[in-house]
Amino acid sequence: MPDLTPSPREPWRRPRLLDAFCCQGGAAKGYADAGFDVIGIDLTPQPRYPYPFIQGDAVAFIREHGHKFDAVHASPPCQLDSACQRIQDRPHPDLIAPTRAALETTGRPWVLENVGGALPKLRRPVMLCGPMFGVRTYRHRYFETGGGLTLTQPAHLTHTAPQAKMGRPVPPGWYGQYVGNFSGVALAREVMGVPWMNRDGIRECIPPAYTHWTGTHIHALLTGAEVAA
Repeated sequence: MPDLTPSPREPWRRPRLLDAFCCQGGAAKGYADAGFDVIGIDLTPQPRYPYPFIQGDAVAFIREHGHKFDAVHASPPCQLDSACQRIQDRPHPDLIAPTRAALETTGRPWVLENVGGALPKLRRPVMLCGPMFGVRTYRHRYFETGGGLTLTQPAHLTHTAPQAKMGRPVPPGWYGQYVGNFSGVALAREVMGVPWMNRDGIRECIPPAYTHWTGTHIHALLTGAEVAA
């Protein structure tokens, strides 16, 4: 296990962020680019995760160790609330409320992320979409915050590019969906900025551009800096 001893908040020290339910590390890459040292935790092995990794129960780990980090990001499994999984009618746990309760014990700024199907369970989230950050896919993700962190909803740009149907090749100038058994892994890696991921990781991941944005706001909160417009 990585050393979790709390460190003094020296100006030169990169703040440390816990990436809970980390999967293959899309969120982690954005936070690392925003200036954080990231440690991931997931219940299943994640050999593609590009940062220090702990295998274990994320909710329990947040409760026990979350306060040792400068900030926490959590993306509890979204399958219960995704359209694809509702069609397949497979059982999945609902971990949003337990995760929020654990995050609220840390006393740290936190982010709780999920898909649109979970929106009724989230509290005043902001919605992020690819074109807000120059990412060529309409992947809506919702970000609830707490621990003193607030985010202002960015302008949602009109969806002008046509979107290829799920599982179909993506013609030039179109946007792909990259969910389910999609085609074009190489293109998806390039579009979302996750060159180390396989198909399983890509279809669930947060584009790093999203968490670079949230991470910039967390970093500003921790340091007292202003976020550039």
